[in-house]
Amino acid sequence: MPELPEVETTKNSLLPLINQKVIDIQVRESRLRWPIPEDIHKLKGQKLIKLSRRSKYILAEFETHSMLWHLGMSGSFRICDGHEELRKHDHLIIQFEDIQLRYHDPRRFGCIIWLNAESQVKLIDTLGPEPLSDLFDANYLADKLKNKSVAAKVAIMDNHIVVGVGNIYATESLFNLGIHPAQAASSLSTDQVQKLVVEIKRILKQAIDLGGSTLKDYSNAMGENGYFQQTLLAYGRAGEMCVNCETTLENLKLGQRASVFCPQCQPLKQVTAAPKKLRGKSK
Repeated sequence: MPELPEVETTKNSLLPLINQKVIDIQVRESRLRWPIPEDIHKLKGQKLIKLSRRSKYILAEFETHSMLWHLGMSGSFRICDGHEELRKHDHLIIQFEDIQLRYHDPRRFGCIIWLNAESQVKLIDTLGPEPLSDLFDANYLADKLKNKSVAAKVAIMDNHIVVGVGNIYATESLFNLGIHPAQAASSLSTDQVQKLVVEIKRILKQAIDLGGSTLKDYSNAMGENGYFQQTLLAYGRAGEMCVNCETTLENLKLGQRASVFCPQCQPLKQVTAAPKKLRGKSK
């Protein structure tokens, strides 16, 4: 699934569409995660004014309407001149003045919907802060984790706590800090929380600079692959040797996600429960 760096890279690759007017729209398959709106043709004649990102959503602002785009599990946008042969899973074609935009999604779990009051409340307003923003700092994260008994990795992948820290980038951040992915979030020390915030920001910035991660078929709208996967130290390397200590990397499932870790460099610290108070009068 495209994660925050891939969505940011995709958004940036779509910037040539800014100030381009929509000339025509063709819906070849409307059945995505939610149906493509039947009235999407309202965009005809409108210029695309602004593109931004919130979590893994791309927000496309036209002159009088706005759309919310999500790549889902396998979605991608492609910019072309319109003469390329259509592919089987090209579900939406938007013809701009000089450029054609195609949305491709084999698994059809992405979405192309209106950004309105309903979708804003349902999909945007409940999200946590952006990880690269000033709102995401050590004080904020410490407060959010202090009562969380779930695994640290599960917590930092919770979009209500912070958005966009997907499996790849959570795995790499925890590995680099020597934190076991199953460590109880509430047991992280102040120092660990401070370092975790810094490391998440560093990893995500590096991934964006490298165009995201192309593990299967991800590419941005210009057809360019990402290169962050070439720097991976833990993700996808279960059964291989740790680059630090040569211990065999192991894998466990947390929140239905594979979580690769080094049992030597990332030991699981046992949290000792506080002794229960004795009930009744002492004899």
